[in-house]
Amino acid sequence: MKISKKAFGVLSDGKKAKLYVLKAGDLRLCLSDFGAAWTSLVVPSRKGGKADVLLGFSSLEGYLNNKHYMCATIGRFANRIGGGAFTLKGKEYRLDKNDGENTLHGGRRGFDKLLWKSESFEKNDGVFVRFELDSPGGDGGFPGSLKASVTYGLTKSNEVVAVYEAKAAAPTPVSLTNHAYFNLVGEGNGDILSHEVLLHSSSYLEIDDRYIPTGHLLPVHDGPFDFRQRKRIFQAYDHSFTVDGDLGKLRPCAEVYEPESGRAMKVFTTQPAVQFYTGNMLDGVRGKAGSLYAAHSGFCLETQHFPDSPNKKDFPPCIFGPEKDYHEKSVFSFDIS
Repeated sequence: MKISKKAFGVLSDGKKAKLYVLKAGDLRLCLSDFGAAWTSLVVPSRKGGKADVLLGFSSLEGYLNNKHYMCATIGRFANRIGGGAFTLKGKEYRLDKNDGENTLHGGRRGFDKLLWKSESFEKNDGVFVRFELDSPGGDGGFPGSLKASVTYGLTKSNEVVAVYEAKAAAPTPVSLTNHAYFNLVGEGNGDILSHEVLLHSSSYLEIDDRYIPTGHLLPVHDGPFDFRQRKRIFQAYDHSFTVDGDLGKLRPCAEVYEPESGRAMKVFTTQPAVQFYTGNMLDGVRGKAGSLYAAHSGFCLETQHFPDSPNKKDFPPCIFGPEKDYHEKSVFSFDIS
């Protein structure tokens, strides 16, 4: 196992961003303290080669102009809040609207656009980086100050571990995730339509034409949303699926297999839902080493609370505060068939 650290660039205010390089097992993971972003993940293939399976950028500048939230940590609230507002204890809170009339991924200046405090460490069979961020009361329109921390790391068992924590001074919605875009062939090597996906989900959230949940959970049955048996990606998705099993317990969420490389990834989470997104809105983004990311160049499995939970009383609770801390965990496990 090994951890190293180097400079990653300088922000306009003179603050310096850092890049951490973690090695454990057969994997190498790079993390930046700007946006607490995953900047690369190198994974072996069945044929013996290695490839970076994360879309992203070669330098800090790309992450400063990261309109697709490429591999950054998302907060205070992942996904959309309809109408850019919610009511809590009889008071309405108006949020930044940055997706039409909605709030997306925390608003105009979410956690993905901030420099986090960071510290690396070794523990048991893994190497990790802990990122910390203080969000003041009223940040993006959200009530109460919030102390957020995210720990990312690698284990000798070829797992990427993500632990999300937050303490709030007053009741407030919280939902943290990482917006990683994966391509198991390797970033820049075509689309993800050859990938085979399995989701441990018996239902998904019905959405309106603004991508806001209607409040109804629909059974997947045997239609295009049924991934209970592994199948190829054959159409565009940007939908939230429930994760079967007991809420709060680490349980299977998803499995993805890419036959050409033999790479396989399993996802486990304590969170209620996973947003399955097939990169439909990628529009010719210039990525690493000249790569051009068009539609379906990568897919996302964003473990999170239900979108628009602050406005849906029947959804799993997303309000945290002084008497209830936020704590969630996700694990991405890699194997070569």
